[in-house]
Amino acid sequence: MARPATDFGASLTGRVALVTGGGRGIGRAIAIELARAGASVAIAARTASELESTLGELNALGVKALAIPIDLADRAEPARLASDVAARLGQIDVLVNNAGVGSSIDPRPVADFSDRTWDLTLATNLTAPYLLCKATLPAMIAKRWGRVINIASIVASIGAQAGSAYAASKGGLVAFTKSLALEVAKTGITANAICPGPVRTRTSDLRLSQIAEERGVSFGDLERGLTPMARRLDPVEIAYVAVFLASDAAAAITGQAWNVDAGAVMR
Repeated sequence: MARPATDFGASLTGRVALVTGGGRGIGRAIAIELARAGASVAIAARTASELESTLGELNALGVKALAIPIDLADRAEPARLASDVAARLGQIDVLVNNAGVGSSIDPRPVADFSDRTWDLTLATNLTAPYLLCKATLPAMIAKRWGRVINIASIVASIGAQAGSAYAASKGGLVAFTKSLALEVAKTGITANAICPGPVRTRTSDLRLSQIAEERGVSFGDLERGLTPMARRLDPVEIAYVAVFLASDAAAAITGQAWNVDAGAVMR
């Protein structure tokens, strides 16, 4: 995919960014593009090997970077993470809450759903972003500059069959983003959500393969039927929007939920 022009004020030189779920997929792409824009980048996720791979790419770009293995479902970890990043890279200017538990972890309907999975999903997808915002906002307010970018999903507005916990967490994340934006509107901080549609990732590839086999259709036909544009998104397409929202060019944009979905919500 051709890289877009970056002369819209997207320089993040001197800024410190934290990207959760930064080891793979959307988080990895966002971390790399923030680094390309000049930011120092910290990435955090559960899987150390994936973090190390992404960290190698960040180091190759010549920016300050670090990787921190973490389980964000543990309520004590978000504050520790924010403190660790601040001590090693500087106060966080750009917070990207991307880490999440997907709907495929338990696709059963509500009547059969696991309470444990419900709690895990909301702890990771909604409570952790809240706790990270709580930990990072004081420094942003003192500096009178900050960006909070929450990675939600189009299911926040359209729902997800057999994905109630995921949809609830992402819908809650969008509502939280809007409320936060109002709270900090006069402090130089913006808060926005990005709501991806179908994205090409290893996890989604596996899930689509299973569905295609169950329905007796080809993978390609199933994939093309997901969106009006007859394709899924590349993770970097989400990353480009994140870099824009993190930049000074987006200083007047706050409280918004950006559908980046190849038209999927228009179905």
